[in-house]
Amino acid sequence: MQLLKKCAGLRIACNTIPQSSPAMNIHHFTSLLCVLALGACTTPPNPETKPMGENVLSQDAIHAAKTGPVEFTAHVKPVLEAKCVMCHNRKALPGHMSLENRTEAMRSGALGAYIVPGHPESSLLVANVKSAHQKVSVMPAVGERLTPDEYAILTKWVKEGAQWPAGTAGTLKIIR
Repeated sequence: MQLLKKCAGLRIACNTIPQSSPAMNIHHFTSLLCVLALGACTTPPNPETKPMGENVLSQDAIHAAKTGPVEFTAHVKPVLEAKCVMCHNRKALPGHMSLENRTEAMRSGALGAYIVPGHPESSLLVANVKSAHQKVSVMPAVGERLTPDEYAILTKWVKEGAQWPAGTAGTLKIIR
């Protein structure tokens, strides 16, 4: 008589074997190897990176940004402060992309411009948030990823010209 046993989602056929026989020991050993092999094939998630977080913005703010112009202080700044600037600032990554203020964010790096107003497809900020390219790390590397709503708002903001006010209104607070 055959029994079907599951080994981590795979069905393995085996004959019914008496519990005390040497064949049962081999069967247990084989089953254990199967489970260990399957476990070794999976990559554990980075404990610091969460898949997708909650929207930082309220549903009203999301609706306003989707149906009207995207405003930096109301729609973009809260997302960048909550999910980006903790790593992308002058202190955490000296010489790399900083989102602390407009001047820092609009400069170009070795790989191109961080933000190209009017062209989200050419902006590293937009590309790195949702990249399908294997060699590009999807941002943020630590913390909650942007939601589809937040990504759409960020993309629309860049497409609309990436208006970023000077002074305090345009300076991001580093939240840790």
